[in-house]
Amino acid sequence: MLALNFMSDPLAAINQMRSVTATQGMVSACVWDYSVGMSFLRHFWDAATSEDESAHDVDEGTRFPLCRRSALIDLFNRAGLKDVMCEPISIVTNFNSFDDYWQPFLGGTGPAPAYVASLDQAGRERLIENLKQRLQPNAHGQISLKARAWAIKGRSVQGTAA
Repeated sequence: MLALNFMSDPLAAINQMRSVTATQGMVSACVWDYSVGMSFLRHFWDAATSEDESAHDVDEGTRFPLCRRSALIDLFNRAGLKDVMCEPISIVTNFNSFDDYWQPFLGGTGPAPAYVASLDQAGRERLIENLKQRLQPNAHGQISLKARAWAIKGRSVQGTAA
């Protein structure tokens, strides 16, 4: 469900799903809203790009323009799907402390962790301090941030061609 933005030709992928879906059947997908709705990543990339302009090139909010409601609706419409609906799915991501927030960025897998791994010690320290200023922990040091995905579906109609 959360793979469409990683595909080299998302329209071809939706067309393939439509081609194997029964008439009146539904084609659906989900993508994370990297540009606005993934607060824990948005804080990270905003801090990174304020320290290093080249971070903009690996920011998922920039790299994945498909992860916006209007782009998804346009894609499903171009694929010839009908009754297209796109709705948000939102959750709260809770971190017990800044370290709890920061730890996943140290794994090296994914754009943000790979970016952290590319930094020297001074760059990491600047990024950490910038993030600490941006994040608003509660009185117990916990950080709560919203995460949003876009869920989209459209109906396959016999004879529909993209």
